[in-house]
Amino acid sequence: MSHKPRLPYQALAPDATKALIALSAAVKQGPLDAHLIDLVWLRISQVNGCTYCIDMHWRDLVKADADPRRLNALVAWEEAPFFDARERAALRWSDIVTRSAGRDASDAEFAALREHFSEPEIAQLGFAISCMNAWNRMGISFRQPVH
Repeated sequence: MSHKPRLPYQALAPDATKALIALSAAVKQGPLDAHLIDLVWLRISQVNGCTYCIDMHWRDLVKADADPRRLNALVAWEEAPFFDARERAALRWSDIVTRSAGRDASDAEFAALREHFSEPEIAQLGFAISCMNAWNRMGISFRQPVH
């Protein structure tokens, strides 16, 4: 597979790019901790296989003093002892929503999420997940290069 970028989508669709950037910023300013959002964004990027976003969010977390061992274990978060119950709930929901093609998140899974998050936080998490999935689809489909 070629790693050559396909086209400069940001320059070709500047208004849509600005809107997605604004959504990213709004998500970061919401009720959820920025560290948790970055962790979720890194996980979603792992699930989707977006190298550009994996690299960017890993670097953001390292700059914020995240434990590299913990970040390395994110790919197997369900087995790793490094994540608390709230993080596990967010990661679980992120995995479910990201892999939701052809299926629905169960009421039991949603109830498990509600044990750790308020309704405004759940709404914000939904936007965080949707936003990163949009960025991943753009990065993958247009082969956004890692710098």
